[in-house]
Parts: sequence; structure tokens; C-alpha cells
Amino acid sequence: MSSERYHDHFIVSWDQLHRDVRALCHDLSGRDFKGIIAITRGGLIPAGLIARELGIRHIDTVCIKSYHDHMEQGGLEVVKGVDHDGDGWLLVDDLVDTGNTARAVREMLPKAHFVTVYAKPEGRPLVDGFITEVPQNCWIQFPWDMGIAYVEPISEQLKKQASDS
Repeated sequence: MSSERYHDHFIVSWDQLHRDVRALCHDLSGRDFKGIIAITRGGLIPAGLIARELGIRHIDTVCIKSYHDHMEQGGLEVVKGVDHDGDGWLLVDDLVDTGNTARAVREMLPKAHFVTVYAKPEGRPLVDGFITEVPQNCWIQFPWDMGIAYVEPISEQLKKQASDS
């Protein structure tokens, strides 16, 4: 997949993210979850916000790497999993895009209740709930990735500096 597939941008502000997470939490209220499993890295912030809103203290992570070089999606690499099938757990990610990560996590945690804040059409059938649907050709710009423009993570800046030396 290439960055050429993204023709539009959907910019999410911190305020919008908080509103969307609260709306998602209204859909989840009244359910009793053992805890939250955040899909890193994108699911960490939504998981923290959901944990606050629902009063959940136990948060674990599943670490899967799928994007390379900002907008290039590559093969999946499971960096960290969990030792159960997800029964009674809330699985959280920021978005479901092509469904590649979602399919891998669904196989690992088939009994988890899987939600994302944002969903694209290709991945939407793989989650149990979401708040906002975004067109498939749209790149979602999250507030943690932005300054005035996309801000490359410090680790990538340092790698470039080291290779330039």
C-alpha cells in the first residue's frame, strides 16, 4: 500500500477526539469489562480516555507494527501479545483502516469486544463498534501526530541525523 492511495485528509483535534471517545463510551456504558487492551501505538490514547470515562483501571497492550515511514503500510509484526482470548475485555484502537491489524488481533483475541474511534469501509466489519466512519482514501491526522504540519517522531529524526553523520 502506498501513500498515493490517500487523496484526502481528516484532521482530528484534541477536542474532537475527546467528544468522539465520550460518544463511544456512552455506547459502552453499563457493560462490565475486566479491563482494556490497547493496540499500540494508536490505541493508547483512546484507551486511556476510555479508561477514565468508564472507570477502568486495568489496561494491557497488544503491540503490533504495521505502518512504516508514516503512511506506508507494510507487513504485520506482533511485538507483544497477551496470554488469554479476550473474554470480558475491551479491545481498543484509534482506527480500523484496511483491516489487516484488526484481523490479526481478532485471531489473537476472538472473544474481546473490539472498538475503534474511527473506521474505514474495508475494516468496519471487523469491529464491534466505532463512532465516525471516514472514507477509505482519507488519511486521518491525529492530534498526537501533528504540529502545524506532520511532525516526525524524535526517534526517526535521530536515525536520520545518525545516518547523515
